[in-house]
Order: sequence, then structure tokens, then C-alpha cells
Amino acid sequence: MTSLPAEAAAHGDSIFLGPGEDLWPQFLEDLRARRPKTRYVSTMRTLVGMPRVRRDLIKRHLYLVPNSIVVSRGCPHTCDFCYKEAFFEGGKSFYTQTVDDALAEIERLPGRHLYFLDDHLFGNRRFAEGLFEGMKGMGRLWQAAGTVQSVLAPGLLEKAVAAGLRSLFVGFETLSAANLSEQGKTQNLGRDYGAAIRRLHDLGVMINGSFVFGMDGDDATVFDRTVDWAVEQGIETATFHILTPYPGTVLYKRMAGAGRLLHSDWDRYDTRQVVFRPARLTPEELEAGYWRAYERFYSWKSIARGAATKSTLAAGARHFAYAAGWKKFEPLWDVVIRTRRVMHMRPMLEKVLAGVAPKGKRMEMPGIEPVRCV
Repeated sequence: MTSLPAEAAAHGDSIFLGPGEDLWPQFLEDLRARRPKTRYVSTMRTLVGMPRVRRDLIKRHLYLVPNSIVVSRGCPHTCDFCYKEAFFEGGKSFYTQTVDDALAEIERLPGRHLYFLDDHLFGNRRFAEGLFEGMKGMGRLWQAAGTVQSVLAPGLLEKAVAAGLRSLFVGFETLSAANLSEQGKTQNLGRDYGAAIRRLHDLGVMINGSFVFGMDGDDATVFDRTVDWAVEQGIETATFHILTPYPGTVLYKRMAGAGRLLHSDWDRYDTRQVVFRPARLTPEELEAGYWRAYERFYSWKSIARGAATKSTLAAGARHFAYAAGWKKFEPLWDVVIRTRRVMHMRPMLEKVLAGVAPKGKRMEMPGIEPVRCV
């Protein structure tokens, strides 16, 4: 609703613009008084004093990752294609909990594994360092998202790993500096992707690399070039996207102004379908290349090639297990989910994440059995 409030208003009694922490309580109060407003606009951007999440309502046995957690909102960076600027329009677009509140919520979570769903967990260095220091000794294994810039920042990644980081989603987006400049992703410009990858792998952190196809510098060779590079770098998993001009973004305004949008069927704005006219590809070439990239990256040959880049047998086995489990066993995952047995797969996920330390040293954490090379 935040991106298209006028369109949304035709389909509901009340619409909400921006984050809901301050809006929802106000709406409930108005609803009890039987005088709900037609439009609510977020003005207070804070996570301080928020009520506890009702995790007792979650049916934990139905989820592989029941301990998902968010300790911040938004991101400090501004990229033309990102939904964030539309969602946070009119106020702060990046803010965090207090470190103490975040740690208290983590303490309440049972089990070992956590998944931080924050757009950029490392976005506020002071907060991130305090969080990681507080998590040391908790015996957690966790996954999160960060930037190339944050990975290269001296000392920060080491603190995260000591606190239990074992897998990081990284937005590489494109191998082209011209594409990065065009899309306003300046935080990646001049950064050594290879150095960031080596730094993560040397510390025992697996990578989920994010890549976007369809920027104006992309031609028909971009798909194979990107996949080959990612495999050669030993990236464990990859997430591919088709460039999508979400309403309210700078990219959308630019595309609309140039008459390049193909339609306004919002159901197809899902990063898997082409909704604009690419500069150097046909829509059909872009969509076919996107699917081919997934097929090539997750082929058995590519998984084996990626695993072979690792310096030890144990690290290669870890790569193979994680990459194969991510995509090659989807039919098995369907059965496990349908039979409501997904919780039984959690120990396997934790064991793969636990991994091995660099240079053959065991990476042990309290209460967690390390994976050993046999």
C-alpha cells in the first residue's frame, strides 16, 4: 500500500503507509472506538519500547527455521531498484533496536539456530559490534545479510564469526561497475569482490550471492559469465533475480519516464518475470537466461566444481552438502513439508552450518558438535 496508496485505497477501508509499529496500535484504538481512519501514515520510526514478539503462537514443529528474527528496519544505503525507499518514504529508512533489547529477544529463543532477516545486519557498526559481543558464548549458529563493504570492514566480520555467523547473504548484484553506477549501488563500487569472498571463506562463512540480470549494460553473455564467476569463486549458493522496477522506486520512475514498462500487472513484478524492455536483450532472452543461470549454477557439475575450490576435504564436503540441499533435493523437501516432518531436518542444517574452521582447525561452539573430516 505504501507504494501505490491511491490504487490500494479502492480495495480496502483503511490503508497504511510505512512501517506499522506506530500505526497498528493507533488503528486498533480507533477501531475499538468505531472511528477508524481511511489513511494511516507512519511518522515515528523507532523500535525502542516495542512489545515482545508472541513467539508462543508459532507452531515451531512446522518450520525448518522457526527462530527468524529482525533487530533493525531498512538499510543505510540507497539503490535505485530497492523497494526500501518507497516503503520508508517520509521518515528514517534505517534504525535498530537497542542492543540490550535485541540480546534479550535472542536469549528467549530456544535451540541453536537463528536467521536474521534484517536487510543489512551490519548497517550500523556500533550496534552490530555490541550485538556480536553480547552474543559471544551463547552457542548460536546464525545466518544473516550484509554487504561487500561490511565484509571488508576491518574487525567487524571477525566479531560476527565469533558470535556464530556461518552463512551470509551478500548483494553482489552485478560484475559490471557501469551497472552499479547506473543503479546507484555505490557501496559496491571499487570493492574487491574476490577479497570479500576469500575473507568470508577463510573465516568459515558460507555465501549466498545475490545477482540481478537485465541492467542496461547486460547482454546475452551476462548469464554464463556470472555463473562461471560465482562457481569459480566457490560461492556455495546463489540467488538470481530479473531486474524489477517496483512502483515508488527511482528505477520505476526512470523506466516509466522512458516508456519502457510493458504493463502494470503487479502479480508479475516478482523478479522472475520481465516487466520492462531491456536495453540489450529481448524480454524473452532475459527470462530464458535467468532460468538457465539457475540450472547451470545448481547443476551437479557446477556444485562439484565449486566444492573443488575449497582448501580442505571437509570444507568441500560442506559446500557440496549445502549447495545440493538448497536446490537439488526440492522434491524431498516437498515431501518433508507436506508430512510435517521438517523439524527433523534441523539438526542436519545445524551440522552443515557448524562446519570447520579455516586451515583445518575445528570450529567448536558450546553445545555444538563440530563437523569432522573423515
